[in-house]
Amino acid sequence: MTCTHRVWKVGSDVDTDQLAPGAYMKFGIDEIAKHCLQGPRPDFAAGVRPGDVLAAGENFGIGSSREQAAAALVALGLHAVVAPSYSGLYFRNAFNVGLLLLTCPRAGELDESEQIAIALEKDAPVVVRADATRLACEPIPGFLLDMVRAGGLLNQLKHRLAAGELARHPLKAS
Repeated sequence: MTCTHRVWKVGSDVDTDQLAPGAYMKFGIDEIAKHCLQGPRPDFAAGVRPGDVLAAGENFGIGSSREQAAAALVALGLHAVVAPSYSGLYFRNAFNVGLLLLTCPRAGELDESEQIAIALEKDAPVVVRADATRLACEPIPGFLLDMVRAGGLLNQLKHRLAAGELARHPLKAS
C-alpha cells in the first residue's frame, strides 16, 4: 500500500452539533474545528493529523444543515469519512466542501489507529486493510469525486471559470 491513513473511530448517530458545536458557530472554521467531536472524542481535534480517516457507525452527520460540520473535518486535514450511512444534507455538504465520504457497510470492522489505504477504483472505492482485506464501498459519481479533487464546489467553479469552461447563462441579460 502506497498511501496509508490512520483510522479514528466514532459510533453511530454522530450529529452536526458534535462535529461543529453550536456554542462555537459565531467563530471562524479554524476555531470551530478545535472543538470538533469534543464530546465523544475529546482527543480528536488535537490529535488528528492530515490524511487521517474517520470510521463511523450509521447515520453520520444527522441533525442540522450546518455546512461547518463537514468543513471542520476538512480544516483538520481529514482525508475521508467511512461509514455505512450519512444524513442526506451532510452528504451533500461534505462533497461541496471537498470532504470524501465513503459509504461502506463494513466500516464498523475498522479498528482504532489501524492503517488503511483507499483505492478509488473505476466502479467503486475500496478500503484496503493492512492484511489486504478489501471493504467494498458504494460507487461515487464522478462529478462528486471531481469536487473532492478540486477542494470543494467553490474551488471547482473558480478553476472552471478561470479556464473559460463556464459560459454565460443564455437567459441572463448583458
